[in-house]
Amino acid sequence: MSLIPKIGITGAPRVGKTEGIIKVIGRLEDIYNFGGMITKSIEENGVRVGFKIIDWITKEEKIFAHVNFDTPYRVGKYKVDLRVLNNFGIPAIEKAIYEEEIDIVVIDEVGKMELESKKFKETVREALECEKPVLLTLHKKSRDSLLQDIRNMSNVRILEITSINRNFLPYKIEKLLKEEWRP
Repeated sequence: MSLIPKIGITGAPRVGKTEGIIKVIGRLEDIYNFGGMITKSIEENGVRVGFKIIDWITKEEKIFAHVNFDTPYRVGKYKVDLRVLNNFGIPAIEKAIYEEEIDIVVIDEVGKMELESKKFKETVREALECEKPVLLTLHKKSRDSLLQDIRNMSNVRILEITSINRNFLPYKIEKLLKEEWRP
């Protein structure tokens, strides 16, 4: 029996982690069903002002962090609405873990904002222990205990995306999934 691939993509901010995962999904969605959450930036006049979470199955979107939110949670210049993560993002991940028709779990991103939620951390651990492949993006420098644990897990392969390899890396991930996993 082959190991179930758990692949973490890390890299500097704005290097293309989310775009890398979306490219992998695009190349494989005719073979596998993906579920989970994607986090995309919101820009106004070329300036990043926030982030939205997208449920990959339903394509529904909700704003998760914004410079103009009124919330006590703050990461950098962004104010974070953890209710959106807890009531929308986490259920999207849980659906991917537990619904039979979903083949691969996507978690974008295990980052500073998301790590403010204890429930999110628990859900990421559940995903990494489930019997499905997982694609996740990881904050590069955070010293959070969950990220430290993920980096030390023997069943998680961590790949760094850079401006040099970002066009090639999705193909490498596609190859890893096809070679290492047979549903």
